[in-house]
Amino acid sequence: MNLRTAVVLLLWLGASFAHTQAIGVLTLKQTIALPVDTGKFDHFAIDLNANRLFIAATGNHSVEALDLNASRVTESLSGVGKPHGLAWIPATGRLYAADGLLGDLKIFSGSPLNQAKSIKLSFDADDMVYDAKSKLLYVGHGGSNEANPAGIAVIDTANQTVVTNLPVATHPEGMEIDNANDRIFVNVAGAAEVAVIDGNTHTQIATWKLTHSKDNVPLAYDEEHQILFVACRTPARLLVLDGNSGKELADLPSDAGADDLFYEPERHRIYLIAGSGAIDVYEIDAGKTVRSIGITHTSGGAKTGLLVPSQHTLFVGAPAIDGKQATILLYSTK
Repeated sequence: MNLRTAVVLLLWLGASFAHTQAIGVLTLKQTIALPVDTGKFDHFAIDLNANRLFIAATGNHSVEALDLNASRVTESLSGVGKPHGLAWIPATGRLYAADGLLGDLKIFSGSPLNQAKSIKLSFDADDMVYDAKSKLLYVGHGGSNEANPAGIAVIDTANQTVVTNLPVATHPEGMEIDNANDRIFVNVAGAAEVAVIDGNTHTQIATWKLTHSKDNVPLAYDEEHQILFVACRTPARLLVLDGNSGKELADLPSDAGADDLFYEPERHRIYLIAGSGAIDVYEIDAGKTVRSIGITHTSGGAKTGLLVPSQHTLFVGAPAIDGKQATILLYSTK
């Protein structure tokens, strides 16, 4: 072997090693099989005290309570037409579930959990986000037609009533809280824009039009760098926005079918869950430069999950398709 051939070989091996390292950003720690009729999933919530994961099992028209210690479903909350967003509020011991088919917000409490109340919304009640400081829950709903206008219901979780309903251009998708500035970011996918809501006045104070992509479904916020990450489907891209002006700072490729997006402050990493069967992992540095650091392959249709930073765990729901049993995938982010 001559010197030139040796150098080329070393470079190739180095590149292959670097690629292998990038692919291994997430480590699959456990796969939990779910009951055979579970089907497909939407969003998740967690009860850290009892170490149980709540799963919106849209294919089973139920919300499943998964005991993470025993690795099995211990409760199945039936009668939910099409469960979407979930929120568990530890202080009250209540679980909130948006029902997209029946157009309401179901509230479960007690042990075992039972439906205590429902709040009427509009068809396609969807994702939600909870502001622990104000004890307000923001729930996106409507937008399918004139009879069901798009809006964000603001729910007072202390007395379980609707404070107000905020109109938006089209059906609201992902939402995030900016705790430092009392703002709520809302992805309005049909209009290719991000709506910014004032958490004190409950008014829309800004509209950020997207220019590089559309069908913006999930988003995540980095309070330290004041950066908003927006995942789009058409084309499949991760947009990096200035959290104060909405200016698009960067535009990175992603896998197709983004449905969930999370930011891990401790590791300065962004996790994009794509329905095409991948988790795209990005990293942001002190200079606010974002770069892709790896891809973890899951399975087709595995589009939603939940990041639990305190456990360094990313949960992903793999649906029952192509004869496979539905499972929950547990990845370590360490």
